[in-house]
Amino acid sequence: MRTRRSTTNPPNSMSHQVLNDAQTRMGKAVDHTLHEFSTIHTGKASPAMVETVMVEAYGSMMPLKGCAAITTPDPRMIQIQPWDKGLTRAIEKALQMANIGVNPIVDGALIRLPFPELSRERRQEFVKTAHRLAEEGRVAVRHIRRDAMEAAKKLKKDGAISEDDEKRLEKDVQTATDRSIKEIDTHLAHKEKELLTV
Repeated sequence: MRTRRSTTNPPNSMSHQVLNDAQTRMGKAVDHTLHEFSTIHTGKASPAMVETVMVEAYGSMMPLKGCAAITTPDPRMIQIQPWDKGLTRAIEKALQMANIGVNPIVDGALIRLPFPELSRERRQEFVKTAHRLAEEGRVAVRHIRRDAMEAAKKLKKDGAISEDDEKRLEKDVQTATDRSIKEIDTHLAHKEKELLTV
């Protein structure tokens, strides 16, 4: 009897596992949303806008920051210097495919991305994009909440946790959900302000 007991999780650790899994996944959903926000440019050039653009290099795909030095010599310019001149064309192509709204200019071994001053309409478009990305993030968080709630119900149904444990777990999952959504909303408000500040 004792050997069987040691192989199953005590009830609370099962709840704990469901909660931990949900929190980890929600954290990733929030991080993904924040990363997406960082790709919306505010007219100010930032290396983060292109660092993760995937480049075909040496027969595999790698992020731009893995094959070039990325600098911002001024607020409206990103400058990319490939560590291997042979990758210049591949980097140029990757930047065109990435659809960041700026055409790369190849100047010898350098690639420049000049960012124009943003018009009011363009800023509004970017705000809309930020809202869409935020909503996608919220939806992802709610899906994770649903999965965790279903897992809680299943544990209760299988007799692995008590009704009290189920209720506590559901409450903890909801708290994590609210916290994640609040974090997305806070960053959205910040991004919107940044986009609309001329």
